[in-house]
Amino acid sequence: MTAAGEAKTYEIAVRQAEAGERVDRLLAARLPALSRSRLKGLIEAGRLSAGGETIDEPSYRVKPGQTFVLAVPAAAPARPQAQAMALHVLYEDAELIVLDKPAGLVVHPAPGHPDRTLVNALLAHCGAGLTGIGGERRPGIVHRLDKDTSGLMVAAKTQGAHEGLVRQFAARRVERAYLAVVWGVPEPRTGEIEGNIGRSPRNRKKMAVLTRGGRPARTRYRVVETLAGGLASLVECRLMSGRTHQIRVHLSARGHPLLGDPLYGRAGADRIAGLPEAARGALKALGRQALHARTLGFRHPVSAETIRFESEVPQDMKDLIDSLEEI
Repeated sequence: MTAAGEAKTYEIAVRQAEAGERVDRLLAARLPALSRSRLKGLIEAGRLSAGGETIDEPSYRVKPGQTFVLAVPAAAPARPQAQAMALHVLYEDAELIVLDKPAGLVVHPAPGHPDRTLVNALLAHCGAGLTGIGGERRPGIVHRLDKDTSGLMVAAKTQGAHEGLVRQFAARRVERAYLAVVWGVPEPRTGEIEGNIGRSPRNRKKMAVLTRGGRPARTRYRVVETLAGGLASLVECRLMSGRTHQIRVHLSARGHPLLGDPLYGRAGADRIAGLPEAARGALKALGRQALHARTLGFRHPVSAETIRFESEVPQDMKDLIDSLEEI
């Protein structure tokens, strides 16, 4: 075992008698200081590897002679602190809050982002009553957006609201529509993308569409507008499941990565060179994936009223779309 600060790395060699055991059970038996739920979370987060390949399924069956490497990050503070920050609130009552998250804002504290997150801002905005709602590390959070994805989010202010919203998300009863600017024009222009999503075996920081393992994922899409003579297009995506980086992974797997996506959408120099100067400038100024959570609709967990919100595309993404429309 090696350690860097509080981060730790464990190496576990599989014994002959352990062959065929689930990897989460093996680790629980060999690393009693870590709970089974903690180990499951680490595995699903891509923190476990064997022979250089990421293992992200807790039910994976081990083989004799294998050596697993488990990277345990430094623990984040158990209780995030309240930090006053400006929030764009669209709706708020005693049970929940709906807001428009700007690009660049991390949703909850994690290694590398210990504070100045949406959770810290919500604790300051909603008061001490939010502490512990749905868990101490992510109070109020029922879903998330990537740091550099802008748009609509709902957070719970009471335990009852949290449980009700979580049930709706789990049952796929929440309406979520996103706008994305992608390279090329998907064909057919309206359709669905299906493919299990899991941790990439080649890069644990990325997700990928997998032929084996992963979790079922489905994205409905519709081409809203062709841009730049077909070099790009504006696409509406609706989530039928909620996997990490789902829209970015699915569209990239189809050959239509999002413009500006540093993880899944690095465009070749020829593609970027094909854009006029104004569009290249707008893309550089965007500095993030061109993805915005535009629509959010759900049933209020207490009043049962159906409520729905729309968010305007932020200026940086609008500038990119406008520059592509002018071509």
